[in-house]
Amino acid sequence: MNQPVSRAQLRRQLRQRRRALSRAQQRAAARRLQRAMAQDLRFIRARHIAFYLANDGEIDPAPLMQHARRLGKHCYLPVLSRWPSTAMRFQRLITGQLWQHNRFGIREPRAQRTLQVKAWRLDLVLLPLVGFDAAGNRLGMGGGFYDRAFAWRRWRTHTRRPRLLGLAHHCQQVEHLDGASWDIPLDAVVTDRRP
Repeated sequence: MNQPVSRAQLRRQLRQRRRALSRAQQRAAARRLQRAMAQDLRFIRARHIAFYLANDGEIDPAPLMQHARRLGKHCYLPVLSRWPSTAMRFQRLITGQLWQHNRFGIREPRAQRTLQVKAWRLDLVLLPLVGFDAAGNRLGMGGGFYDRAFAWRRWRTHTRRPRLLGLAHHCQQVEHLDGASWDIPLDAVVTDRRP
């Protein structure tokens, strides 16, 4: 009888899958993602879009972000608060952006409060995934930063509510994921193979 795989074990397996992709496979996946999303109405209609900087084998939205900037869209990146805070804010990218590394060694804009917006002010949020299933359940890195940033969606309605799209390589899809009670549901998952 097979033992069920824990979320931590599954996270390790799926991170290894995406890390195993070659540089050429990663670049091709990023281009396919950019082409698909550039035609997606959720992207076309959005003026304020949160992206992320790919890390640890995540599918790279950089080509899409460059396209968005050329279209004059406002692009944002997550900025983590200093330890021990677990807050995450979204900061608009500007020309001449200054950079720093956060507590996880991930590059992010140097925090500038005047460029940061409340999460509900965004139109579209593209977030990285470790794993997902066909029902839209997701597995993140386990820190809960996006869940906390969008927890207000559970109990509050704003006239403006961002669409949350998870981005992943197709190889990160699994048959079934049990959602945790704190998981904020996604509106959709987009991969390099399917919008």
